[in-house]
Order: sequence, then C-alpha cells, then structure tokens
Amino acid sequence: MAESIGIGLGGAALLSWWSVENQYRNRPGNQLAVTFEPWQLNKVASDRYELVGEAVFINETPTLELMVPEVCVDLTLLSKGSLQGISWSSRIVPLHPDEEARADDYWFAYIVKIGKQTRLQLTIEITGPNLEQLQTAWVKLHYITYGPEGRIGKTGHSIYSLQYPDPAIAPNGRNVDGIQVFPIRTHILTEQDDPVAAVERYVVPHAQPGDIVTIGETPIALMQGRFRHPSTIVPGPVAKRICYYFLPTSSLATACGMQALVDIMGPVRVALAFIIGAIAKAILRRPGVFYQLAGEQARLIDDVTGTLPPFDQFIVLGPDNPQQVVDKIKQKTGLSAAIVDVNDLKAVKILAATSGVSAQVLNKALMDNPAGNANEQTPVVLIRPNSTNPEA
Repeated sequence: MAESIGIGLGGAALLSWWSVENQYRNRPGNQLAVTFEPWQLNKVASDRYELVGEAVFINETPTLELMVPEVCVDLTLLSKGSLQGISWSSRIVPLHPDEEARADDYWFAYIVKIGKQTRLQLTIEITGPNLEQLQTAWVKLHYITYGPEGRIGKTGHSIYSLQYPDPAIAPNGRNVDGIQVFPIRTHILTEQDDPVAAVERYVVPHAQPGDIVTIGETPIALMQGRFRHPSTIVPGPVAKRICYYFLPTSSLATACGMQALVDIMGPVRVALAFIIGAIAKAILRRPGVFYQLAGEQARLIDDVTGTLPPFDQFIVLGPDNPQQVVDKIKQKTGLSAAIVDVNDLKAVKILAATSGVSAQVLNKALMDNPAGNANEQTPVVLIRPNSTNPEA
C-alpha cells in the first residue's frame, strides 16, 4: 500500500499527543473482554439447524469489579441464495460459578470480580427452506458493562462456517513455466479453524512429495483471531491526525486502521516513524521509511473491505509468528509450507517459509495471484515444482 506523508505537525504537538494518549491508555476502564468457545452445529432437520456455543466474560480491569446488567445476541447469515423465509431465535443461559440461571431466561445483573470470569451458553435456532445454502453465521453478542467509565455498550464477534466443500474433489491446476499451481477451495476460514487442520483436510489428499503449500497471510490471521471490528477501536490523537497523510488506498488512511497499528506498536513508535518517514521522503526523496520503522504490521493490516464477507466489515491484522505456523505444518503433514502476501499487482511477499523452499519458485508460481482477491474461497495454493504430471 502506498504512502503519502507530509510534514505539517510539530514535534512539540506530537509530544503533547503522546502524553494525552498514554494517560488515556493507562486509565482503568470497563475492560470486560469476551471470548468464544468452539461452536457446535446440530442439523436437527432439513429445515432446522441449531448452533450451540459458549461465551466467556473476563474482567481485565486490574483493580475494579465490573457489572454486566444486559446481554443480547444478534445474528447475520450469509448464504449462496435468498434468505427469504429463513428466521432465527436465540436463548441465553448464564453459567455463573456462584449463581443459578432463572427458569424464565431473564439475564439478571451480575458482578464479575477482579481477575475473575463468568460464562454463558448461546443456543441459536435457524429455521426455514434452503438451509443447505447457508455459508456463514456471524454472531454478535451485545453486552453492557457498568463500571468506572459508566454504562458502556460493547460487542463480541464470532464467525462460524456453515458450509464445507468436499475435500475429495481434485483442484484444477495450471502450468506456469513447468510449475503446476493448484488453487485449493476451502470453507470460509475463521477463528474456529486451525491452519494445520485446514491443510490436512483440503491439501493432503491431493499432495505429492516435493509439493509446497502456500497460505495467504489474511486467512492465517483470521484463524488466529487477529481481527477487530471498528466499533471496538477508540482512535487516539496520534491516529486521528497522521492518518490524513496516507493515500486513500492505504489501510492506514482511516483513524481506526491507524489506531490498530498504534495499539500494537505504541503511539511513540508510530509517531516517530511518521516524522522520520516524512523527513526522509520530503528531503531525501526516500519513500517507504515509515513502514520500515513502524514495524511489519504497518504493511500487513487490512482495513474494512480488505477481505471477503463477512470479514470485509473488520480490520484484519497481520499474522502472529508466521514462521512457527509453517514449521508446524511441515512437522504435522510433511509438506513444505509458506505464508505469503500476494496481490493483483504482481507483488509477492514471503512472510515465512520452511527450510529449502525456493523464493524464486514461489514468486514465479504466485506472480499472477492464482488464489484471487475476490470471493474465490481459494486461500490455499498447492505448488508442484518442475512437474511433468498435470494431475493433482
């Protein structure tokens, strides 16, 4: 993503922003986080599905108790066909360690003590015709926190795939200068998935010795749960000001996109990277210094619209420890592996690869972006170097 940085902000003003932002970041608040346990889909009948899971509330405020007076759930379904005639209902059952749930399903206000947690069970019933066309369920758990910052509404997000392609279907390949390239279709990968399990399910049945499996950096980040809805991000002074100096095509050109980077690297490093990068570009005619100084995540963050639905509504961060991921894939499956960032501009960036993988082979095989950037659902590409056999 291109950058366009100008020098219009003084160092003294930036120091003031850092002070304000650090004070804000270090202030105790309504830090009640929510995580989701793996969902279970029960296909009760052809016209009735039941999605069951648990959510965990964790009090991360270091010195204060927090209250949860209200909880409710919303659901967005994505389908290959029409959603007309399809309806859903939900039931929330508190699983507090020291209180029993009410028979009438009323959520009574509950106190989550310092460093403690509580959980609830969610049951979502989906009814109607053509349920087999459903692709994804996006569960939004809305909850109210009541504490030092007053009454604050928050939302936890969990996405679950409802449709899985048949892994036995052989992928269609293409020949690129003697290299066979096979885009592999998968279900919509979410935080409910594991990279190794995905490779074992969709790639191993078609792989041969010497093959290389490549996975896009965004699907890896999604499986690691490294995505944030903009509603959960509070832009600070640094993010609000310097995002204006980036081209509109940059994922750092919005306050929330830039704040996602600030939350990872800290306001001081991002602001200094901005100042030095602006000087390098304006005086030394050297672009790209900001991205070098702001860290790897500055290039990898994808803002809203950056990936396929429903993740097009989220900011997706870069993957965490990609080298560990590819090493684990090699250990568990025997396949050489790489995590890559590829786009339609014929740019291939290798984030991590197992030993012996040829960067030249990867660049040649992936230059035309066989995985695609639309709704192909082929985030995995199997590469067969120097192949004489066109079949997978």
